[in-house]
Amino acid sequence: MEIRNIAIIAHVDHGKTTLVDKMLRQAGAFRENQVVQERVMDSNPLERERGITILAKNTSVHWGDTKINIVDTPGHADFGGEVERILRMVDGVLLVVDAFDGPMPQTRFVLRKALGLGRTPIVVINKIDRPGADPHRVHDEVLDLLIELEADEAQLDAPVVYASARDGVATMDLDVPAVALKPLFDTIVEHVPAPPHDAQGPFQMLVSTIDYSPYLGRLAIGRVERGTVHVGDQIMLLPLDPAQTSEPARVTKLFAFEGLERIEVPQASAGEIVALAGLEGVEIGLTLTDLEHPDRLAGIAVEEPTISVDFLVNNSPFAGQDGKFVTSRQLRERLYKELERNVALRVEDTDSTDTWTVSGRGELHLSILMETMRREGYEFQVSRPRVITHEGPNGERLEPYEELAIDVPEAFLGTVIEKLGPRRGEMIEMKNPGQGLVRLLYRIPARGLFGYRSEFLTDTRGTGIMHHRFLEYGPWAGPLAGRTRGTLVSMEGGTVVAFALGNLQERSTLFVKPGDAVYEGMIVGENSRPGDMDVNPTKEKKLTNMRSKSADDHIMLEPPRELTLEGALEYIEDDELIEVTPQFIRLRKRFLGMSQRKRLTRDAKRERASS
Repeated sequence: MEIRNIAIIAHVDHGKTTLVDKMLRQAGAFRENQVVQERVMDSNPLERERGITILAKNTSVHWGDTKINIVDTPGHADFGGEVERILRMVDGVLLVVDAFDGPMPQTRFVLRKALGLGRTPIVVINKIDRPGADPHRVHDEVLDLLIELEADEAQLDAPVVYASARDGVATMDLDVPAVALKPLFDTIVEHVPAPPHDAQGPFQMLVSTIDYSPYLGRLAIGRVERGTVHVGDQIMLLPLDPAQTSEPARVTKLFAFEGLERIEVPQASAGEIVALAGLEGVEIGLTLTDLEHPDRLAGIAVEEPTISVDFLVNNSPFAGQDGKFVTSRQLRERLYKELERNVALRVEDTDSTDTWTVSGRGELHLSILMETMRREGYEFQVSRPRVITHEGPNGERLEPYEELAIDVPEAFLGTVIEKLGPRRGEMIEMKNPGQGLVRLLYRIPARGLFGYRSEFLTDTRGTGIMHHRFLEYGPWAGPLAGRTRGTLVSMEGGTVVAFALGNLQERSTLFVKPGDAVYEGMIVGENSRPGDMDVNPTKEKKLTNMRSKSADDHIMLEPPRELTLEGALEYIEDDELIEVTPQFIRLRKRFLGMSQRKRLTRDAKRERASS
């Protein structure tokens, strides 16, 4: 049987997972009467809730006599590590581009990686049925991008397929009506090269993904580069560091991918994507080889993280009330366990035994880890994100810069440009495609984007779209505009009362509602002006024989602002922390006592005055 291995890569929301859905249906992966949910590849609960792909996943379809192994990848720049590692086990890529948006920042990132590894691209211009779609313009833009990324001659001759993933149709020519995905399948079989065929040589495989089974333990997933592997074979695990000793292991189970299922098979040969069980301690990037021929493959190179936060053991007055895992040992074990499958993450111990520095690609990358841990029953605290700086060749300080792409209605253009100025954003390009949205391209320090997304959505009344990706390291941009408003900090512990909030809501935006429990030092709202204000949200009305308590029922309160992990990460300052538990997300001051905070503020002012 012929084999083709492909990855589907694209910018977020350009239709990768929907296209895989239709490919599975039209290739007969499901029974005719089988009920299958939409975006079936997004199996993780967080993926289904947020409508994004977070983890790369394997599936396969049969088209004629050819088996096509497909890897669906994330589109968000923060999960670029998932894309980088799976490109090693495929021979071609489907580059999906929106027929309205055209190439976006993440399109450039994933395409550059694919071209650098010599992968053959097939361009799929998707959403040709979308209002305002201009497939011819997007075709030219993709060609310009290929030239800019220095694609070789074969890659520049990439075939172009026009498709509507939602309708499950594709065509090679826009003048020919699209009826099904047959043109896409035929293009894959014709243009994607077959994987290496050396089935007689000694076994060799690079581990590209790790999965976990409660019955079998860790599963090593990758493409067999050479030879054949059988169930029961003794193989060698070659570590990432050549100085470390290699370990023998035995393959207890072997699985191939058929549709959405893993099918147990007795053997697998070169070119096939498989999962191996029985390899204790296996990690991403290891080479699995024959015992007699320990030939190491080049490891998986992943770009370095650019943002870090501190994870701390929860030490608030409410610690331990909500979570199952609250100790420093449990938190440390969970963070280091995440490194086994999240190759773009870094975890470091600090001088403090209850604090760890966790570095990732962006706020979303880190917040997904926090949300996952929270749902598993962990309690912890998180500091404000900070950028990871490097030292330049002349000793200067360098910081990460991002490429920021914004689509904004013309009515809000001036506000957006005005807000990006104090954040040290430099406009690279501005163009108006004529659809009512203006496309802005900026180069901006990664620090300048902290807290900007919520401000941007407010400024554009929710109609603007922004995406960004890591661009380069550049000179330190100096001080940036930060949060312009202070906070309301509770000076008492207890239960929030409607009477107290009624007096506070005129000069603030509240984060709590009546009946919520608070403690001293907890942030209960945002002040309407600069500077923090200590308040008592538990203060009750004094009762006399002239007033009744039932009068409180008539206090009209606005709904509190709902705190999300991403919103909290964007909002907090250096002297604040996020308390994360399975049920609650709370904001607090790093130092809870009011007198302690005032003393520290006074000392800081004296220090500034003396310097």
